[in-house]
Amino acid sequence: MGFHLPLIFAILSLAVVALANHAAQPAPQLYWNSVLPNTQMPRSISELLHPDSTNEENIVNAVGNGKGKPEIFPLRNRNYVQSHYGVLNRNYVQSHYKKRPPPPENIPFANRKKYALGSPPSDNQLLHYKELAIFFFEKDMRPGATMKFQFPRNSNTATFLPRESAQSIPFSSNKLSEIFNHFSVKPTSAEAKTIKQTIEACEAPGIKGEEKYCATSLESMVDFSTSKLRTRNVQAISTEVLEKGATMPMHKYTKMPGLKKLAGDRVVVCHKQNYPFAVFYCHAIKPTAAYVLSLKGDDGVKVKAVAICHLDTSEWNPKHLAFQILKVKPGTIPICHFLPTDHIVWVPNHKSA
Repeated sequence: MGFHLPLIFAILSLAVVALANHAAQPAPQLYWNSVLPNTQMPRSISELLHPDSTNEENIVNAVGNGKGKPEIFPLRNRNYVQSHYGVLNRNYVQSHYKKRPPPPENIPFANRKKYALGSPPSDNQLLHYKELAIFFFEKDMRPGATMKFQFPRNSNTATFLPRESAQSIPFSSNKLSEIFNHFSVKPTSAEAKTIKQTIEACEAPGIKGEEKYCATSLESMVDFSTSKLRTRNVQAISTEVLEKGATMPMHKYTKMPGLKKLAGDRVVVCHKQNYPFAVFYCHAIKPTAAYVLSLKGDDGVKVKAVAICHLDTSEWNPKHLAFQILKVKPGTIPICHFLPTDHIVWVPNHKSA
């Protein structure tokens, strides 16, 4: 009997450690592990798991009393794709289909006002924007091709709330006063304007063929994405700058061998929004192709980049900046762009495609 006691104690100790580790994991991560046990969590998601999310009351209180507010509303740190999908959080669809698209963040500030007022960019400006690879063709991703680009670090550090906590907070344009009060935000402030724009974008109707949803928790993003892909055997991928701590100004990047087209045309893309806690604008539009490619900057920094190619642009605004830059007409050729580091693309695994 005494011979077996050390073994029993060892087993019990391992069980206690396992239970302690399980209890210490944030609720959103536990849900991910249970629903997507074979899917690696991308850095863009793991970085948003709140360190105190095992205590839901602490998270809600931290958000409500304005802790970290300067990072929650990064009004001056949008990258070009976020601008492409809408200034601050205007409807992604409106940027494409209803209004003149907002200027990319790469456009010099002095020229942004002129562009916003409706003056089209000059030929020299269009040439400059084309050089910056704001939009490009599928063929431009061939190995050895070069383009200038910028992959800035995530500045929107708002973290996930557990689903129950997120659902307890109003998220409706009919309850803006209650929302402002909850987050201690003045109704006339820039933060209030951002909250309002985010909610209005989420409530705006989608376009024909688009299935959209604003996920206010990681759990709801997982549920929406897997339901639209009709499988839980999925990949969740985001652009990653492989060198930690590297600054990311504008660089010339060379496409390396190994371009990978992700499975099928069933794609869900989720875009991080500006809000006091993590909210993602997710949508599925067919047909869309997603690629992963390796880039190497002229400074030696390597990037695993995700590119989205819109295969049907026939419904886009004919004055969309993409058509001006690439000198093509709507519906004639697929148009591609990179995803920033805080956006996620969901695709089926090859085995389930």
